[in-house]
Amino acid sequence: MPYRAVLEQLVRSVRGVRAALMFDSEGEVVLEAGERSDRHRLIGAYQGLALAAARRTFERYAAGGVRYMVYRYDGGRVILRPLLDGYYLVLSLAADGDLPHGVYLSEEAQARINAAL
Repeated sequence: MPYRAVLEQLVRSVRGVRAALMFDSEGEVVLEAGERSDRHRLIGAYQGLALAAARRTFERYAAGGVRYMVYRYDGGRVILRPLLDGYYLVLSLAADGDLPHGVYLSEEAQARINAAL
């Protein structure tokens, strides 16, 4: 399966990436690359809750779908991208990480993973 390779490429390609993780619809880690940390897993699981709430809101108001979400906090940034079948991708960056490049390359990763799902 190409999923791990996609995550590893994200970690190598974006300056300041701490970790790239793929979660299932229950918020459980499927795969991860980069720093292996409970902190990244916990942040990703909580981001999955936010994604689920956003998806419900978008559906309720027929506002289309969620393409991606970005969260900024003092210690860093998180890019969240929904995948097919309830999976989702989380990219954790340092506060000085290259956010625009992360958004761009995570879109490519999203497409590659979705094609393989």
